[in-house]
Amino acid sequence: MSIGRKEAVAVTIGVLLVTAAFVVPQLRLGIVTPLINSSPDRIKGLADTAPIFGWWNAHIGWGTVPAILIGLATVIWGASVAGRLSWRALTLTAWATSMSWAFALAMIDGWQRGFAGRLTSEHEYLRQVPTITDIPEAVRTFASRIVDFQPHSWITHVSGHPPGALLTFVWLDRIGLGGGAWAGLWCLLFGSSAAAAVLVAVRTLNGEATARLVAPFVAVAPTAIWIAVSADGYFTGVAAWGIALLALAVRGTGRRPVVTGAAAGLVLGWAIFLNYGLALMAVLAVAVLMCASSWRDAVRVLVPAVLAALVVVVAFAIAGFWWFDGYTLVQQRYWQGIANDRPFQYWSWANLASVVCAIGLGSVAGIGRVFEIAAIKRRSGLHLLILAALIAILFADLSMLSKAETERIWLPFEVWLTAAGALLPARTQRWWLSLNVIGALLLNHFILTNW
Repeated sequence: MSIGRKEAVAVTIGVLLVTAAFVVPQLRLGIVTPLINSSPDRIKGLADTAPIFGWWNAHIGWGTVPAILIGLATVIWGASVAGRLSWRALTLTAWATSMSWAFALAMIDGWQRGFAGRLTSEHEYLRQVPTITDIPEAVRTFASRIVDFQPHSWITHVSGHPPGALLTFVWLDRIGLGGGAWAGLWCLLFGSSAAAAVLVAVRTLNGEATARLVAPFVAVAPTAIWIAVSADGYFTGVAAWGIALLALAVRGTGRRPVVTGAAAGLVLGWAIFLNYGLALMAVLAVAVLMCASSWRDAVRVLVPAVLAALVVVVAFAIAGFWWFDGYTLVQQRYWQGIANDRPFQYWSWANLASVVCAIGLGSVAGIGRVFEIAAIKRRSGLHLLILAALIAILFADLSMLSKAETERIWLPFEVWLTAAGALLPARTQRWWLSLNVIGALLLNHFILTNW
């Protein structure tokens, strides 16, 4: 198979980034290292496999055979199946495949260690759930408990996010779905649904033929390693559907744009109360609005979307939590923790190596073809969404508020990058897809990921 110049350049950069990110920590180059001011034990515990957060541990598990079979079947038959199924069947199949793939990868680490126990660790939301006896009071006092080293401070992940994330797991517990297995299933269902959301958005903006090319890449994306076992998988699904609804509104007719735009605003409004960083989904929202037929159509969608999002903001404000207060305080909390020991001199570029691992070299090759001026000028939705995701990641990286763990934290943006494989020549797509699958399997079998 011949590799085009654009793919070759993109993949070469990706390989060099990943290689350097894994090798540099072994060279002991002062502050160009994952952790400073740390003991050997702390480095092993927090940066053993930097830039990925995990530990070297070659292993197999119950999920090994299913993961290999799912990946192999998608590589061999994914494109042909995607071309034959009805549209509704395709979106459901992509969701089901993504969910099965993510669960199988998690089960390589075992039921408890890989799935049911991941959200019950000392820094996770479920440890805080039993302490919430009065939900209105928890929301009202939420901001006052963000900063560390004070009585009743929230645990790490609760303090680092708006109250929507904690409330979700509290509500699950209240309806009898408490514990790590139910929480993991919730995150798996929402996170894997992002595959269907991406297909809906791409079909709406680029046409069904392009969406069918995207399907295999999003169905078995390496991002699934972190979707099944982290709350960020849940955040990713919510944000992806917000963008998909916005795309439907932009291309809608009659009253539909107003209603669908409002729905998109509600979903994206909820998203920023799950994760402060999801404010950067505004970049992808702008990309979608750029695909409108005229500025009038864009405004017709934008107004109800913004008003609906403000409804969520106002509702939380009335309940006692002001988003901007939380965002200001969470930055203070961030610098009270391990962020001080994670030097920007390493993580400013090692973060990007984590992204390469999370989306796979096949998708990296596709990104090499996204900078096509002609496609951008004709406002190709897929090109604009991928570029917007790259810009959002760049903003997040330069903010210095995302140092390490970005293979998980940036999932809401990474899922859009996985769709870049559809930009590759059709004759090469199966080869690049297989590279994504192999990369995910190797990473999951040789590194025991923390998430």
